[in-house]
Amino acid sequence: MKTLFFAAFAVYAVSVVLEFTGTAFKKEKLLRAAWIVFLAAFALHTIFFIARGVAARRLPLSNQFEFANGFAWGAALLSIVVCGRGRADWLKIAALPAVLLIMTYAALQPMEIRDLMPALRSAWFGVHIGSAVLAYAAFVIAGCIGVRYLVFSKREEPDNKALDQMDYLSYRLVSFGFLFLTVVILSGAIWAEQAWSSFWSWDPKEVWALITWIIYAVYLHLRLRGKHRGKKMALFLVVAVFLVFFTFAGVNTLMHGMHTYG
Repeated sequence: MKTLFFAAFAVYAVSVVLEFTGTAFKKEKLLRAAWIVFLAAFALHTIFFIARGVAARRLPLSNQFEFANGFAWGAALLSIVVCGRGRADWLKIAALPAVLLIMTYAALQPMEIRDLMPALRSAWFGVHIGSAVLAYAAFVIAGCIGVRYLVFSKREEPDNKALDQMDYLSYRLVSFGFLFLTVVILSGAIWAEQAWSSFWSWDPKEVWALITWIIYAVYLHLRLRGKHRGKKMALFLVVAVFLVFFTFAGVNTLMHGMHTYG
């Protein structure tokens, strides 16, 4: 299965190279080839994800490698959905490298399959971890849109229609991610009470997940007021992505807690 994972990783890398080259030289054929290669990489990635689950006899999201792999898969899936249904080709130049970056982090983690810890053997496992994958993936793609918004808006004559589309898509993605992050926190509290007899223990992962939830709640509050859009909100999303990555990887690396295995 390592061969399958690294094959997907390599094909993702090829798609990124083609995307950057096609963008730099304004070659439509290279851009189309980059997207086809990215779809092929996603197909390989999906096969690996399923094969890992079959081999482990569980949802393959129990440790840092598996979660990072699922995170990358979720980001790739949302990229395909947004670019396909939203006709947002402008997103690819930011989203494809983001997926590759997460895959790179996954590749640096131990890949062996391990049995679930007793605390993880619960019906809440899939709900809690699966929702986290979708939430983080949505926030990352929203951040990618924020990057494109900031770059696109610096043009001498920016396309206001395209900017409005970026603003709206990022808002929808944050709303989607915020919903699933809420599920993460609530399901985690219920699960914690069953496993450790406490709904909340101020574990570092719990604290930073809550901080992330508050930050995106602030974004939605400002956005729904109707007076805060455009560059400031795009910059907000770009900065917020660093918080997402810290909650995802930094907490596990720098802080010891009950979620260290995750």
